[in-house]
Amino acid sequence: MRGMAKRIFDIAIIGGGVNGCGIARDAAGRGFAVYLCEQNDLASGTSSASTKLVHGGLRYLEQYEFRLVREALHEREVLLNIAPHIVRPLRFILPHHEGLRPRWLLRLGLFLYDALGGRKRLPPSRAIDLTRSVAGRPLKDVFSSGFEYSDCWVEDARLVVLNAVDAKANGASINPRTKCVSAKRDKDLWRVVVVGPDGKRQTIHARTLVNAAGPWIGAVLHKQIKAKAAAPVRLVKGSHIVVPKLFGHDRAYIFQNADGRVEFAIPFEKQFTLIGTTDQDFRGDPADAAASKAEVDYLCRSASAYFGQPVKRKDVVWSYSGVRPLYDDGSNKAQNATRDYVLKLEGQKGEAPLLNIFGGKITTYRRLAEEAIEKLEPHLGRTRTWTSRTPLPGGNFAPGRAPLMARDLRMRFPFLTPSLAHRLVNSYGTRAPMILGHARSMRHLGESFGAELTAAEVRYLTEQEFAVSSEDILWRRSRLGLHVTSRDRKALETYLKRQASARPGSPPSDRSRTRRSSAKTGGTT
Repeated sequence: MRGMAKRIFDIAIIGGGVNGCGIARDAAGRGFAVYLCEQNDLASGTSSASTKLVHGGLRYLEQYEFRLVREALHEREVLLNIAPHIVRPLRFILPHHEGLRPRWLLRLGLFLYDALGGRKRLPPSRAIDLTRSVAGRPLKDVFSSGFEYSDCWVEDARLVVLNAVDAKANGASINPRTKCVSAKRDKDLWRVVVVGPDGKRQTIHARTLVNAAGPWIGAVLHKQIKAKAAAPVRLVKGSHIVVPKLFGHDRAYIFQNADGRVEFAIPFEKQFTLIGTTDQDFRGDPADAAASKAEVDYLCRSASAYFGQPVKRKDVVWSYSGVRPLYDDGSNKAQNATRDYVLKLEGQKGEAPLLNIFGGKITTYRRLAEEAIEKLEPHLGRTRTWTSRTPLPGGNFAPGRAPLMARDLRMRFPFLTPSLAHRLVNSYGTRAPMILGHARSMRHLGESFGAELTAAEVRYLTEQEFAVSSEDILWRRSRLGLHVTSRDRKALETYLKRQASARPGSPPSDRSRTRRSSAKTGGTT
């Protein structure tokens, strides 16, 4: 970092969530000099606390957000093409509730949903007889009919990390665990002071500054940038719970609630069901966000209204919360606040520009990044878009080929179990062989940390994907935290400390993650 004080970057980005890393990837690929800092691990905030969906947002049609839905549905197709290892098709069951939205309205909404976004790869919606379908078996008998439609699942935190990996490959300087402590204009440049993981201060100079700090956007504006105007941001907390799996098939559910909200129940990590989300206005430090008792009870109660097997508080094995930095459009209810993104460019003529990122969805991050760079082009020069056509790392294969790739991986490495081959392909895609190297047995992959996590994979994550701590590996680069034991986790932490002792620096505290989520168990001890 010594030479960075003299270097002038084109773009400095505060925030290592999906928007910040998406902008970094796009800009670096266009040849811009990019610097990104994130105060914690990549995706340690809202970007790893989503419902894990790439979707148009069916319920946004009721709010007449047709532009947002159309763009999101288009991006769903793009992400399915450029990241088929972490974005996968998922069919959703929408039971018809006689006391809520009428059948004709649901049919009309799904017709629009099919038509708006130029659907190509995914099957269309259809009516379904739940009395004859396996999807109806877990539901109460009163739900006899409904609809089925398509959206996609995404490994949200991996999406962020892969954007950062590609940004770095294109020359960007990616700096997790590096906090911006001040940012001041110095004529036509920004002077950004950061503190790295070693505690040392560094000054970065950049022609433009992007505030992509997510729910900390207001704090960065007031504390680091010293802006005088209030930030038009509305913080909305969304909480999720994870319970032992409630159904054996591979489809998800979307339920209508009496309060007008919808709730998802999604197959999760083979052994579990993910249920969410809530919408509550939030005040305070986003790092302290956690699912409240009232939210957990709400999610359990809403799911129990549909499933024959009641969902109880004691069933919850994990809960997590994320705080969305929505643009404050004056909506009375948090659930009605726009999910569309708003990009605000500030700066007088001759001043270095500041771009603030409000709102946004996981699904539309790539298009947001393109628009962010378009906003900065008067200051940096015009360049061509490229990210819609270029796969993310490991994603250079056709959608739907992952099962064949897992089979081929086992043929090349016959000691792999089917479950491990499947997980490696669906996490790393064509990069999976990089982890396995020349191994001829599991023993060659080194120490085991439970759930088929080996030292070879851990080394890959620390060397290639910015991972440092056990939390990074078990909860963001993977979801193996749900499967390993406390003994496994301690063994992993010991291994990481040994690895860290061989190089400068040491693993940071995991406090940022554990304050934001709660797990009863990740296995037995």
